[in-house]
Amino acid sequence: MTQEEFVTFEKFNTKDSAEKFAVLIKNKNIPYLIENNSLSFDPTFANNGFGVEYCLKIRQENFEEVNKILLQKSEEEIENVDKDYYLYSFSDEELIDVISKSDEWNKFDISLAKKILNEKRIDVSEEKINSIKEERILELSKPEKDQTGVILFGYFSAFLGGIWAFFIGWHLLTNKKTLPNGNRIYAYSNNDRKHGNRIFILGILFSIIWLLYFILK
Repeated sequence: MTQEEFVTFEKFNTKDSAEKFAVLIKNKNIPYLIENNSLSFDPTFANNGFGVEYCLKIRQENFEEVNKILLQKSEEEIENVDKDYYLYSFSDEELIDVISKSDEWNKFDISLAKKILNEKRIDVSEEKINSIKEERILELSKPEKDQTGVILFGYFSAFLGGIWAFFIGWHLLTNKKTLPNGNRIYAYSNNDRKHGNRIFILGILFSIIWLLYFILK
């Protein structure tokens, strides 16, 4: 089993938090990896955890199973929640928004939002939730907004033989995002990715041209 088969499921600010989370997965015999993506250099010199990031990765086919495990755990925990918990002040629309954007909320809040809506006799059946999830996946699957400014800067950098052209071009061409279901798709539109490819190639070409110019000058 190669590391490439694993996709980031959750990010943490401490290794301890990641390992505690991993216990739930380990108990179900689900393969996982904890990857340290922290910055090796703290530009703030504050030693305050800036840039610390631990990614817990699982295989894409295990996303649904792990989500169910976490939801089951959270459904047990919400039984003892106090009525002054902040979600109780949410409107029906805001509670539905919590469920529809489940990728932005923790599983505890999602389960509690469902419970509150059920108590109000508002439809949050499994069928309804699945429909909401599908709509959310379609929304998140859309390419990132137009990158015209970045693209123009990329071409400008490329003609100057700047190193930024390599980073911008490669980023536009290859960057992917992970959907809540574990699928990974390209973050940018085909048109923006084509520009990224051109910027990357032009960056290499003009870097060579400028290098030869200064050598032969």
